Amino acid sequence: MRIDILTLFPEAVAASLKISILGRAEKKGLLDIRCTQIRDYTDNKQMQVDDYPYGGGWGCVMMAQPLKACLDAVCADAGPLRRRVIYLSPQGKTFDQAAARRLAADYDQLVLVCGHYEGVDERFIQQCVDEEISLGDFVLTGGEIAAMAVTDAVCRMIPGVLSDAECFTGESHWDGLLEYPQYTRPEVWEGLSVPEILRGGNDAQIARWRRKKMLERTMDKRPELFEKFVPDEADAAMIAEIRKDRSRLQLTQPVVCRAVRPEDREAVELLFRQGRNYLRKHRVDQWSDNYPGWEDVQEDMARGEGFVMTHGEQVAAYFCLQLRDDPYYAALTDGKWRQDVPYGVIHRSVVGAEYRGTGMSDRMLEAAEELVRKAGRCDLRVDTHRHNEAMKALLKRRGFQYRGNILIDAGGHDPRRQAFEKVLK
Repeated sequence: MRIDILTLFPEAVAASLKISILGRAEKKGLLDIRCTQIRDYTDNKQMQVDDYPYGGGWGCVMMAQPLKACLDAVCADAGPLRRRVIYLSPQGKTFDQAAARRLAADYDQLVLVCGHYEGVDERFIQQCVDEEISLGDFVLTGGEIAAMAVTDAVCRMIPGVLSDAECFTGESHWDGLLEYPQYTRPEVWEGLSVPEILRGGNDAQIARWRRKKMLERTMDKRPELFEKFVPDEADAAMIAEIRKDRSRLQLTQPVVCRAVRPEDREAVELLFRQGRNYLRKHRVDQWSDNYPGWEDVQEDMARGEGFVMTHGEQVAAYFCLQLRDDPYYAALTDGKWRQDVPYGVIHRSVVGAEYRGTGMSDRMLEAAEELVRKAGRCDLRVDTHRHNEAMKALLKRRGFQYRGNILIDAGGHDPRRQAFEKVLK
């Protein structure tokens, strides 16, 4: 790709475009970026490129003669290429990623004309310009900044300029969406953590998370772009999921993990009833009609193992975190634990009905992990019924690994459980 920029400030423009990625690409022969001084093509000794406008008015207008002579020279030097002459003008069509893709694909040479003063003689535009391009609805002192922006946006899509096509196909505006959030080291910065899913190593889950974030960001930040976006079937399903998520309760108040208290009895018993109803509805034979109950919570309290998650003043979830060896876990079959170390175990975890889908389940597991770390341990375990798909999906999303099966005393209900483990960092 050859780019010719006709400008009154060639040294300044070249200094910006011949460094970094574009500079390296030019050294490899992938790009040929040239900045030509328009003044060199004037037909007067004063090297004058502008004059007063006919009809009066403020300022001066760039003359057609030096612009045309300069254009003829660069075109003759380039030879018969697929060429597009572009005038950078506030009256042009707004430049976007689609325009950049078109210019990169359809032409071998772009000639970018940088205007100044009050513009250029209209006759030059009529006779010589193929297209006018604007960066937006504002006015600059000259076309150089716009020319550099167009050059950068077009050239980075030339094969070989970037290391891989994914470097630009996954970015903002490529398919009409904004790019997903990006993170790097350290894992925690000023109390803010990298999303767990990006640390889990599951490529399919990461790809889905990123696509969902692209849709969400475009919906929120650029609704006018989102209105033009035409989703495929997968995107349409994800958009419906996003809207359903947003119709749920939002965690707008502080979420706190604290030890359960006697005065929480009514709220916790409601959570257990809601949990049992949910399991019955989904045909999961995991909890009995009377388990778990307040008696179990009292035992948890006595051992310092019962915790609630509160949203504002409302009890939203309950879990037991046991820091004692669980005898059932010693009889693991069809697999083995990754670590033979002291561990923590989650039991009797439940999230209130109105908090399902709000992220409260993730907050609960995060709190359990932090409690295990504070206890000086690095291994967290949990078991669930083989038909409890929601719990299994949550555990996998949070980085837990399936380790095998156990049998528990379920009081006449299905005793089979699948055991999961997470090695904490």
